[in-house]
Amino acid sequence: MWLKTLGREHGLRTPARVDYRRVTPRQLVTALKRSSAGMEALLKLGFASQGRVPPSKGYVWRNLSLDVGHVLTYFVAHEAHHRGQIVMVARQAGQRLPRPATAGLWQWKMDL
Repeated sequence: MWLKTLGREHGLRTPARVDYRRVTPRQLVTALKRSSAGMEALLKLGFASQGRVPPSKGYVWRNLSLDVGHVLTYFVAHEAHHRGQIVMVARQAGQRLPRPATAGLWQWKMDL
């Protein structure tokens, strides 16, 4: 949604959404790669625009500073939030994830 809100007006492609009820792992990986490329393009747009993502008409909330540092920090924190949700939902469903899976979510090395 952030790509659509901030980037589409500036010519950035918005990846198609997946049907979260029917998406296959392969389709999800492909979609995530497209989303990653879009986020990279958004940050490059900000760098090319004197370090700020240009405002767009679709960005009505105006609660996120659009300098590249704030945008990147917000997206990293937001991604971490979703990774935490994965672990929490698994635990609530009585399916505690194995250590390699949780470590993999955060890309931690297992030999610490």
